[in-house]
Amino acid sequence: MTSFKVIRARAEKRKGGAKALEKVLRPVASAKALAKLGDDRVLAEMTKRVFCAGFAWSVIDTKWLGFEEAFLGFQPAKLAFKPDEYWEKLTSDTRIVRNGAKIMSVRDNGRFVQEIAREHGSFGKFLAAWPSSDEVSLLDLLAKRGSRLGGNTGQMLLRFLGWDGFVTSRDVIACLRDAGLDIAEEVKSKRDLAKVQAQFNAWAEESGLPYTHISRICAMSIGENHTSDEIIERMRSDT
Repeated sequence: MTSFKVIRARAEKRKGGAKALEKVLRPVASAKALAKLGDDRVLAEMTKRVFCAGFAWSVIDTKWLGFEEAFLGFQPAKLAFKPDEYWEKLTSDTRIVRNGAKIMSVRDNGRFVQEIAREHGSFGKFLAAWPSSDEVSLLDLLAKRGSRLGGNTGQMLLRFLGWDGFVTSRDVIACLRDAGLDIAEEVKSKRDLAKVQAQFNAWAEESGLPYTHISRICAMSIGENHTSDEIIERMRSDT
């Protein structure tokens, strides 16, 4: 396998140097910051990722204040007591995107958040204690116990919450394959995910970098070469 030092050098060259590359790396939340996450903010991010999946993110962002109002600030305890009529009414609420299945996922994920909070004190504390070296198991838990949180949606949820992990984007997969990892062009199987995890563990040990930064650098080392300014602007629009 190609060493991460080589991949990082390639990314730095593409972005105009080491300092330019560092400018476009997202900050990673500390365990302390994760532990302080409110369960309402976790449910809000779950909802945003679910609704953004297969949809224009800009539309969701434009309507987001309406989502906050319609779903009562994403307070799991408040939503838990709402009857079926409340959820049915939301399917005609113009403040949000009226996708029935995704609307019902908010109810299910609210229960999921509450279950984890009862087990660990809060969902944030649960995330803070989970090691980045075993993201695969965390993704499996999100897929099994959550609603519509499998695949890339679960990965993006963790990324936007600030948890330190990788995302198997097209460019990240291309980087891994180029480095010599025997995985499919679309990483979906548990076998391939285990290989990706093992390689990220090895690169983390080699570089001492957070998994999020390794993932981002990997993506920027290959494929279409966006400028640092373009990436920074995209990061701003994604927050």
